[in-house]
Amino acid sequence: MLRPQGKIALLSLMLLTAAARVAMGQGAAVSGVVRDAQGVAQLGALVQVIAADSAMAGTAFTDLHGRYFIPHLLPGQYEVRASAALFVPAMRGNLQLTSGAQAVVNLTLSTLFESTAWLPAERRKADEPGDDWKWTLRSVANRPILRFAEDGDVILVSSSVRETPKRAERVRAEVTAGDGGFGSSGVHNVFAFDRVLDDGAGLTLRADVGTQPGAPNVGQSTEVATGYGMQLGYGGAARMVLSYQMHPEMLASDGTPGLGVMQLASGQKMQIGDFAEVEAGGTVYVVRTSGYASGSRPFVKVTAHPTENWSVGYRMATAQDLQSFAGLDTMRRELPVAALYQGRLQTDGGVHQELSVGRKTGRGMVQVAYYADSLDRVAVSGGGALTPADIAATGQSGANGIIADSTTGNFRFLSAGYKTQGLSVTMTEPLTTNLWVAVEYGTGAGLAAKDGVVMSLPDAGSDLAPVAARTATIALRGRVLRSGTALRAAYRWQPTRLVTAVDPYAPFSDQAYLSCYLRQSLRLGRLLPPGLEATVDVTNLLAQGYRPFLSADGQTLFLAQSPRTMQAGLAFTF
Repeated sequence: MLRPQGKIALLSLMLLTAAARVAMGQGAAVSGVVRDAQGVAQLGALVQVIAADSAMAGTAFTDLHGRYFIPHLLPGQYEVRASAALFVPAMRGNLQLTSGAQAVVNLTLSTLFESTAWLPAERRKADEPGDDWKWTLRSVANRPILRFAEDGDVILVSSSVRETPKRAERVRAEVTAGDGGFGSSGVHNVFAFDRVLDDGAGLTLRADVGTQPGAPNVGQSTEVATGYGMQLGYGGAARMVLSYQMHPEMLASDGTPGLGVMQLASGQKMQIGDFAEVEAGGTVYVVRTSGYASGSRPFVKVTAHPTENWSVGYRMATAQDLQSFAGLDTMRRELPVAALYQGRLQTDGGVHQELSVGRKTGRGMVQVAYYADSLDRVAVSGGGALTPADIAATGQSGANGIIADSTTGNFRFLSAGYKTQGLSVTMTEPLTTNLWVAVEYGTGAGLAAKDGVVMSLPDAGSDLAPVAARTATIALRGRVLRSGTALRAAYRWQPTRLVTAVDPYAPFSDQAYLSCYLRQSLRLGRLLPPGLEATVDVTNLLAQGYRPFLSADGQTLFLAQSPRTMQAGLAFTF
């Protein structure tokens, strides 16, 4: 029989043991998902929980879906670190855990040479207007924040327990109106749907129906596109976009109404360790107007990183709107110029080859490129009071034909090609954390009217000749923090006598003179729903570079590198 003192000691021991078990049962835990910058879950990534005294508190490897779970952590301050081959480690620091806490820490791994500087996209439409909701929806899982550790390592910190999860699909409806230029004027109703699957693959659908209020006898234009993208691991990816465009407002030289285009654009990128990236793809198209024309436009891009701050690249492109894998971010393909040329229906075409060397300067970059262009047929833009008689006069007596927008008077035709070469220097630098400035200077050639020649519409293509020239551009891109305005503006100068762009494959070649794109979120307390935005898109605001001439019946027409366009609209994302 135990004495009273023994009973008290035994009871105290039992209580202490139970308390210890309860404390162990209430240990903290950390869980989450590890993905790469493309949003692909990473299998086999090592996740470590490190205590404040640098002691290892727990480790785990991610499963097939990139998930990890580390239980039985004592209360205290920790940091969570994820690492994998060919990736820069990602870390979340200052994680305070209390007894029984369940913290969710999602981490994003970045490839070692993933650029932290902005280089302009090849064409404006490659990343506008959907620059923050591209159909791959890379930010669905998390939004990484770039930081620098004390040892100089670049780390990416992602979501915490307080972050709201994001949906894996989005829907966007948009209405725009105005003079959008060749094939884009009138009122357009756009519907877009994006969805990301569990394995990181992306599906997308875009539909655009346009009407012409001033031309009730012209049918509606229709554009439908669908895309699919998948991740291949180790920074690789593949995408495909199938699109169909039908524009009944277009007229061929023989009076045939309608321009129909079917295009299949695809591309793939591969990462060779931390040394190089390779991109390849292209477009296959069929055009129907007064006849049929078909062809393919491939591209290849190789970028090597001999050191951390230097890059060397080569690229070959045959289409101006799809020169790299990033060009597949846009769902809407540009309308090819299909017109009668040398007796048969043809489209514009050429080959652009470029060698470049770039160097990072902090968060900015300097890039020098040498290029050589061999252009077979060059598309020339024009407009004015175009009459049916003017359209019918083209394509007769051996003259080259045109393709005209009957609702706006805008037209395009093909001119003889030429060969040229030149240099391009591009510098980018951040003004703020979200606003960048870029400066570009280039040399090359563009088409201008021959000396002493009076241009006329039927022979306009043969009245042009290449002229050596220079071009300079200053551009802003980013977001204004306080207002949330998304901005992309550029002023691209070149001699006004030229009617085509100098270095037509350059980043800002489609933004003649003063051009801008604005997107502003609309907020008015609770009166307006979240996700409502206003958009404004302007090209060549000051109508510079117009070269007027008279048609056969005395009407005033003009040629220009980019005729002025102005569009505005409302968009709603939900």
